[in-house]
Amino acid sequence: MKRYQYTSKFAADMDAFIDFKASVGIASNSRNWTLYDFDRYCVEHGLTQFNRQTVEGWVINRKAMTSPNHLTWVSHIRELGRFMNASGNEGAYILSDDFKAKMVRIQPYLLTQAEVGAFFAAAVEYKDATPWTWQAACFFGLMHSCGLRPCEVRRLQRSNVHPEAGEIDIMWSKGHRSRKLAITDEVAKMVALCDTKTSAAFGSERPALFISSTGNPVASSAIGIIFHRIWESASLPAEKGGKHPRPYAFRHRFAYA
Repeated sequence: MKRYQYTSKFAADMDAFIDFKASVGIASNSRNWTLYDFDRYCVEHGLTQFNRQTVEGWVINRKAMTSPNHLTWVSHIRELGRFMNASGNEGAYILSDDFKAKMVRIQPYLLTQAEVGAFFAAAVEYKDATPWTWQAACFFGLMHSCGLRPCEVRRLQRSNVHPEAGEIDIMWSKGHRSRKLAITDEVAKMVALCDTKTSAAFGSERPALFISSTGNPVASSAIGIIFHRIWESASLPAEKGGKHPRPYAFRHRFAYA
């Protein structure tokens, strides 16, 4: 977990807040970065009061440089105000709910069996200069066969996967809960083969199951890129009634099909 050095008047409060979140199992890189951005803003503008002018001034400044569809970061500064209140600083300003990020509900794209078949036929043949060449079919295959979220597959460590026992451990997922999933023999063989190929190219000392060409865990942004490349190579439709296909569609299909 990335830890930043805060230097503003509120540094001690932010450190205590992050320690508290970590103690209850809710550590977050995005939260830490958001507070670091706020910290820099306060230092640059000489702000020493955690009041409405300071907090809303930073929010308005950052909103001007951020997509209106990605405002979940505002909750971090609101939580900090609440924490400071609860810790004895009753004058700390709690950001108004008027700044809450609006929920944009994405309409699910329901995959057909024909689309699933065409996608994986293309995934098996997918080629590029990265480990996705042999990882793609396994990565999306786990989503399809186990109903996993993209982030759950991306975060899988080699120690979480037990092909010989037919099990996968999903650690600290949504709601910071963990669970054990049973996998079929076919899926177990698929995962073991993928791991063997990656180990041959990058060694078996790596912790992550799925990696990039640099040997690091695959980036979240890469998942959608590879998905759409395979989707297009399979000559599948780009949308259906305004609903766009995306990796999460495999989890939806697991739920309904």
